Amino acid sequence: MYIEKIEKSMYDLICETSTNLPKDVRRAIQAAKDQEDAGTRSAMSLDTIAKNINMADEKMSPICQDTGMPTFKIKTPVGVNQLEIKAAIKRAIVQATKDTKLRPNSVDSLTGDNSGDNLGEGVPVIKFEQWEQNYIEVKLILKGGGCENKNIQYSLPAELEGLGRAGRDLDGIRKCVLHSVYQAQGQGCSAGFIGVGIGGDRASGYELAKNQLFREVYDVNPDERLAELETYIMETANKLGIGTMGFGGEVSLLGCKVGVMNRIPASFYVSVAYNCWAYRRMAVDIDATSGEITNWHYADGEKIAFDQDGQQEVEQTSRTVELTAPISEQQIRDLKVGDVVKITGRMYTGRDAIHKYLSENDAPVDLDGQIIYHCGPVVMKNEDGSYEIKAAGPTTSIREEPYQGDIMKRFGIRAVVGKGGMGPKTLAALEEHGGVYLNAIGGAAQYYADCIKAVEGVDLLQFGIPEAMWHLRVQDFTAVVTMDSHGNSLHADIDKSSLEKLSQFKEKVFN
Repeated sequence: MYIEKIEKSMYDLICETSTNLPKDVRRAIQAAKDQEDAGTRSAMSLDTIAKNINMADEKMSPICQDTGMPTFKIKTPVGVNQLEIKAAIKRAIVQATKDTKLRPNSVDSLTGDNSGDNLGEGVPVIKFEQWEQNYIEVKLILKGGGCENKNIQYSLPAELEGLGRAGRDLDGIRKCVLHSVYQAQGQGCSAGFIGVGIGGDRASGYELAKNQLFREVYDVNPDERLAELETYIMETANKLGIGTMGFGGEVSLLGCKVGVMNRIPASFYVSVAYNCWAYRRMAVDIDATSGEITNWHYADGEKIAFDQDGQQEVEQTSRTVELTAPISEQQIRDLKVGDVVKITGRMYTGRDAIHKYLSENDAPVDLDGQIIYHCGPVVMKNEDGSYEIKAAGPTTSIREEPYQGDIMKRFGIRAVVGKGGMGPKTLAALEEHGGVYLNAIGGAAQYYADCIKAVEGVDLLQFGIPEAMWHLRVQDFTAVVTMDSHGNSLHADIDKSSLEKLSQFKEKVFN
């Protein structure tokens, strides 16, 4: 009976973490909504995020389609069988994946094969620690790949773009943390949260940084020096103008937590764990005898139920353009950065495996005039053999930069939908070929799943559910033109302006 109860408790923890943001995170997002200027792209994005949070909660479906690498931190009383707990977690992971609460994310690093059940060598991550309490504490974080890729580690002293030399002192640490927010831009689904680890070695530094993400958003650091640093970073990072999704705006950072540990004389690391707005972390206390949950953490205060009155419109100077594939070059040339696009009709998903495949092989379908969506959805297969999209937000596009421009020109693709923007090679191809990049709202997996009315086919399923090419029928799928066919890139503009603002903070602040 104990084993069944502990497995049920782990399953409930996984499902709650994936589908329901904690109260402290909701309050931080509400504060960002209140601070952002109404009518801007960032305000529209925050409204979409709020709507998505509500939808995920109501449907008990993943907030974001990338449910990340499940990472458990567990404290047990002496004498508790940790092997039984580990086995129970793995069974709960398999069931949660089957029930589409988790996307199958475990990929063999050598073969590229997806296990399909979120198990594999080193997956999930489970770390145990003994303590003298008489109950079990289990913490879980689901940190997606987009924000995981924006983690960064600095070795001091260092030269930092915009900030100059960062030395081996508190002010050098300050510069590193500010730079970490700048370098993330919109690729980590800003506005985000950061955990910072000072000291240790390369491995323990990152471990310390990730541990900070389990702290309450509004707690106060017991170390006065670190408390002052956290406050400074929150105030200063939100002066960089990066904004939600990197669209520009008043709020770029929602939380900053800093921890410190000793180091060896030769090494001085500052490690930053970046987490997107979809801050999926939860913790429970479990009775060590019965296996039942006795307490949920992050439960203080009222739960924010976001306003359902509707989504703000982008500032009136922006056009709204309806697109249906196949799209002509003339239609694309008519689009400008800042336009809002609503897509109805066919879209095809394509992520890392698809782009590599298309760079070496013919396409399985005619892509001339079509739209590629950088997305790895959560998909349920029904008993009749049909498929249903359960979560479908955009993935970070910059990973496809080596392939994107060549593939668009080779196959006649006219539009790409993703998040975080792309680089100069893709921008040049858009101008030459007549293409456009459309930025969807990162993490808004339920909002976009609601726009998908049918799955009309799938190709290359051998790459796994996230990496297959899904044929989607969509209606009023909304995104913003951020790179056009005239050489304009909102992402490049925001990067440039935020770097200029960052350079204003190069002078020493902390002694």
